[in-house]
Amino acid sequence: MNFDVTLADIQAAATRIAGKIRRTPTYHSAGLSARLGVETVVKVESLQLGGSFKVRGCFNKLMGMSEAELARGVVTVSGGNHAIAVSMVASAMGARALVLMPKDVAPLNIALTRSAGGEVELCEDAIEAFGKAADYAAQGMTNIHSFDDPAIIAGHGSLGLELASDASGRLDHVFISIGGGGFSAGVGAALKGLDPAVRIHGVETEGATTMTQALAAGKPVPLRPTSIARTLNAPFATERTMAAARQFLEDIVVVPDIEAVREIVWVLQNGRVLLEPAAACVVAAAVASKDKFKPGERVGLVLCGSNVALEDIAAWRTQFGV
Repeated sequence: MNFDVTLADIQAAATRIAGKIRRTPTYHSAGLSARLGVETVVKVESLQLGGSFKVRGCFNKLMGMSEAELARGVVTVSGGNHAIAVSMVASAMGARALVLMPKDVAPLNIALTRSAGGEVELCEDAIEAFGKAADYAAQGMTNIHSFDDPAIIAGHGSLGLELASDASGRLDHVFISIGGGGFSAGVGAALKGLDPAVRIHGVETEGATTMTQALAAGKPVPLRPTSIARTLNAPFATERTMAAARQFLEDIVVVPDIEAVREIVWVLQNGRVLLEPAAACVVAAAVASKDKFKPGERVGLVLCGSNVALEDIAAWRTQFGV
């Protein structure tokens, strides 16, 4: 299929959700600029409401639903950030949110989802959860897919508009993490729509190479991810997000979990910002790619979320010796 979210869709979504979300800061990082050898700016989306970019798409989706649809409630599948965002947005709009989660999800994410107003139902794995979501949708609830939905993607793309506006000049390279591919699709459509010359690098972690495997096979490939970057652990990509990846991504950089943990520690100590592995892996990917940067180029890093338990960070540091 052809990718079906346009720059105009994203601009309309940004207007719709304005005032509902935070315009998170974009700023020059002296520390990362020194490490990468070129000027580097970071978009600190980890400070977004709900701890990640996900509220952008969720507000755009739910604000486009009818009162009757909202009254019947929404259901979704998520291991964390999307669950928190759907619950938060549905609660703000007076709708019921049922979240189907794999049973091995981080306890913190269950607690954050419930505190945001969502009802949690645990499933054996994500594949079972997606099946149950279809059943609930058949009963009248609206299934809010975490990444394969044009309204969700358009809402996420609003971050790209902010980044381009606030970066104080053009960007030559932008690094963004990939789970199912909806976030990189929206941000990619926004950035490429504004500047076709920008090079967008997707980032995955070893054990969560959903998009890499799908593109290699030429079709979605079901897998059971094993990465510690749980919010990247989508069990499949889709034809829509694969089309966006083909259209917008320069490449996909795959980094080991240990490097994501290493960068969690570095960013916390040097940048005073808490990142989850799905965000820290972007820093690791940029460091691994620094030989590609030419003098005078500018790099942008999208730091997408901060929902991570401190005890998990401590355990990973012990596991990896970081």
